[in-house]
Amino acid sequence: MSRAANFHGTAIVVGTTGLLFVGPSGSGKTAAALHCIGRARERGLFAALVSDDQVLLEVAGGRILARPPATIAGMAEIRGSGIVQVETIGCAILGQAIRPVRTPFDERIAPEGEQSEILPGHRLPLVRLPVADGFDCFERLVRLLPLLVRN
Repeated sequence: MSRAANFHGTAIVVGTTGLLFVGPSGSGKTAAALHCIGRARERGLFAALVSDDQVLLEVAGGRILARPPATIAGMAEIRGSGIVQVETIGCAILGQAIRPVRTPFDERIAPEGEQSEILPGHRLPLVRLPVADGFDCFERLVRLLPLLVRN
């Protein structure tokens, strides 16, 4: 097991898949992640927050594990409103990186097989998730990653 690195992002679990929302501050990582948790639960799927804003990442057995720092476990920031309590899970194996993107998009279609280097030498497949007011982030995510609802 490697030493944990603090990563700026938001990690959740939907079903058995760990998702890491990546991108710059203010890009919609937390809002999209919380929306996905709520919509997944409405569909009867297990969904929980691992960590918001800071995620401790380490590699074990060739897989990237995500955990919350103890100081922020169970909390998420709703930008412009404050900190809220959210049901969490203590650890997740990450399987996918999600990058929220807003219009206008730089590219109409994302490059095929896109990946994100999460830790030096360790990558996750990356999906760009369009987000905007009125968008159902989870339904779009399911269209892009249908295996999320087959777990």
